[in-house]
Amino acid sequence: MAKKLDKIIVIDVEATCWNGNPPDGMTSDIIEIGVCLLDVNTGEVTDNRGIIVTPSRSTVSDFCTELTTITPEMVTTEGIAFQDALKILKSEYDSQSRIWASYGAYDLKQFQRQCSDLGVGFPFGPSHINVKSLFAVKHKLPHETGMAGALQLLGLPLEGTHHRGVDDARNIAKILYSILR
Repeated sequence: MAKKLDKIIVIDVEATCWNGNPPDGMTSDIIEIGVCLLDVNTGEVTDNRGIIVTPSRSTVSDFCTELTTITPEMVTTEGIAFQDALKILKSEYDSQSRIWASYGAYDLKQFQRQCSDLGVGFPFGPSHINVKSLFAVKHKLPHETGMAGALQLLGLPLEGTHHRGVDDARNIAKILYSILR
């Protein structure tokens, strides 16, 4: 299958988290896949959405809700199974034939771990861009900076709610386009 290079899929996941270690028997699960398409020629961001995922191995803690604004009720009423979310990435975003990007390696590792643990296929092709590292190198920073810090350095506003995948994906796309220009 030929790689499609016109658009890059930008991903930002939110996962169940705790203030400290996970409770006994719980493993961090993806609860939102923020996704959008970045047109590499125009910088236009399209198809931006947050896919809410019902966690199968953990619950949404109060700490997690404070950080992400995602509540236990949201994942119960709006959430879909992880496998169904992966099908959306493959069918609607052509995730296996496009380059994908995230801010740092966390999203890549979380997907790899969860797919492996649940015995489901990895939804992306082999080409991943770590926007966090690329930004630091491009701007000759002494160390990597967070997404909010990168936007600030670019003089761009942080749009939406920080730590909501749907909004963070769009903000990361803006950072990535600033590097590609």
